Amino acid sequence: MCDAEIFVAALGASQYLYAEATRTQQLPDWIGSHVRTFEYLGGVTEIVVPGNLKSGVTKACRYEPDVNPTYANMADYYGIAVIPARPKKPKDKAKVESGVQIVEREVLARLRDRTFFSLGELNQAIRELVAAVNTRPFQKLDESRRQLFEELDQPALKALPSRRYEYGEFFLPTVNIDYHVELLGHYYSVPYTLKGQKVEARLTARMLEILYRGKRVASHVRNDRTGHHTTDPSHMPKAHREHMEWSPSRITQWAGTIGSHCALAAEEIIRSRQHPEQGYRACLGLVRLSKSYEASRVDAACHRALALEVCTYQSIISILKTGKDSEPLPGDGADLMGCNVHHQNVRGKAYYSTQNDTPKREDLTHAQ
Repeated sequence: MCDAEIFVAALGASQYLYAEATRTQQLPDWIGSHVRTFEYLGGVTEIVVPGNLKSGVTKACRYEPDVNPTYANMADYYGIAVIPARPKKPKDKAKVESGVQIVEREVLARLRDRTFFSLGELNQAIRELVAAVNTRPFQKLDESRRQLFEELDQPALKALPSRRYEYGEFFLPTVNIDYHVELLGHYYSVPYTLKGQKVEARLTARMLEILYRGKRVASHVRNDRTGHHTTDPSHMPKAHREHMEWSPSRITQWAGTIGSHCALAAEEIIRSRQHPEQGYRACLGLVRLSKSYEASRVDAACHRALALEVCTYQSIISILKTGKDSEPLPGDGADLMGCNVHHQNVRGKAYYSTQNDTPKREDLTHAQ
């Protein structure tokens, strides 16, 4: 069981009515009701006189009311003027006040004992009863609302736009230092020159439009993935665009110009990071070491770092600074077991010969 709100609209000359049920009086339903009203009429009026509902009027004022930005945007799209009724002046919208009473008596009263299982089912019943009201002659006139509409109001309506208005919410975000704005947890890019500036953003079900001083500066397809970024490369500084063009294969190929071990070191640095981009800067530093050291030394230092499993930029530069790149790697030197070393504390292989496997009794006695 849930309640519904009733939206009622009435034309000035013919008193032609439109009514529908919505879930709430919130902005999406308020805008949607206007769009469906225009489609029901088959055209757009010159002026709309709403009440002072918060979804339509942000701040009520007798002389200069503040219209909700989304409502104003819809009005601009259809080319209509929004002139809210003055507070506590129901006569400013007398025709719709009368229309509300008629809908209550002729529509809602007849539906009060019925149960509806969807909003669409309820609106179908409302539309049928409103159509009956519009086609019934006035008590003191021979014509009906429908006939007066076709005679007076319909010829004065402006044509509907080719595309239906798409509801959008307005935000006033500030551009972050990374030239992105955050909307509903997602980050969208704007030109980097707008860092720190406050911009206006209109978010629809499909698109995002960002304006600065009334001029559109960016547009993106809407993305609801929280914590992710949507970035237009043209919004980035030149240095950032170049960085974006890097790839693991390009970095590895570049490192390979120093030597094969340098390329392997770059691969290992990139592989060890959670995200490949996190290793790009270290690989860049690795390649630039060839400006301070001979390429052969850099490649040898990379070889040593790989062998010792300490393949980081800091380890490689430490190897170069201490000159360890010229030292043999563990296992590359002479085999000490094969050397003929003479020392009183060094036992030769003869000590472990078969005849010496069993200790002599006198040796055991002396040991005791």
